[in-house]
Amino acid sequence: MKIIKQDILKFEKLYRATFINSISGFKSASLIGTMSSKGKTNLAIFNSVIHVGANPPALGFLMRPVSAERHTYNNIKETKHFTINQINKEIFKQAHQTSARYEENISEFDACDFTPEFTETIKAPYVKEFKIKIGLKFVEEKEIKFNGTIFIVGEIIEIILPDDLIAKDGFVDIEKAGTIAISGLDSYHETKIISRLSYAKPEVEPKEI
Repeated sequence: MKIIKQDILKFEKLYRATFINSISGFKSASLIGTMSSKGKTNLAIFNSVIHVGANPPALGFLMRPVSAERHTYNNIKETKHFTINQINKEIFKQAHQTSARYEENISEFDACDFTPEFTETIKAPYVKEFKIKIGLKFVEEKEIKFNGTIFIVGEIIEIILPDDLIAKDGFVDIEKAGTIAISGLDSYHETKIISRLSYAKPEVEPKEI
């Protein structure tokens, strides 16, 4: 089978969205926590969190166009803080439910039975039930002019996780944490490591580490 752009554009809307979202492969599964300037908490699921840099430490994620009301976006612009919480396999159904379109006066923490957790450093809520939690300060946004989506960049201010997840070389064992992955918009997956390999060098065969 060969599918070209003209074929894709003829797909029914929901079919096309499902197809394109799943063809890109496995993605990170995160809940992003924010709070408005009035103290109203918000929680939303995202599958687009990526590494931006290690020095200074930064992560980013992609948002849909803000032509419609986006509570996460508005809150980040107001308070300049947000949290990224990696979804555990034990409570992925609750996490999925945060994608429902709740009214602004309804917090997903309450609607989906999550517990907000705060620190003195970040003006945004963490999800208490999750093991790996990252607090970030908003740095900048970039509009993707091609389709109006927005890439949000945040500087990592603090990370909360169990001590036993960090290896001697700094590797974080997200599999041990129970972190899951997403494919498409609604397919959740456990992971299993195949191997870690040595740093790649020309004409040197990688070794398992």
